[in-house]
Amino acid sequence: MVRGTLEVLLVSAKGLVDVDFFGKMDPYAVLMYRSQEQKSSTASGAGSNPEWNETFVFNVSDSVSELIVKLMDSDTFSKDDLVGEAKIPLEAVFAEGSLPPTVYSVVKDQQYCGEIKVGLTFTPVETRGFDEETFGGWKHSAH
Repeated sequence: MVRGTLEVLLVSAKGLVDVDFFGKMDPYAVLMYRSQEQKSSTASGAGSNPEWNETFVFNVSDSVSELIVKLMDSDTFSKDDLVGEAKIPLEAVFAEGSLPPTVYSVVKDQQYCGEIKVGLTFTPVETRGFDEETFGGWKHSAH
């Protein structure tokens, strides 16, 4: 059972397939971990190479081992378009504690459509057990 906080540094994306027919894309990211969902700011007019440098924090209370980052294009007059998504495995950060910004592939309909750079930090929470030293003075020293 993994418990703690997962800090996600959304750095940037590169080489995204442009889904906007009128001008440059206005990309943003939706980060999802279990039922928790957080949204980045919109990189207006950033096109295929947006930079965010934003940090998001998620509560981790089980061993779900994947973070999903959906990249979207913000559209004023129609619904926002999905650019693609990256599935980021979390086993390594749970084991290591932190991973420097790493590049992950962005995929849509099994097609590569760019890359995203994300850094991860996991801070475990101590789960308190009732050991004899701290529970009600049960441990006695010999006289």
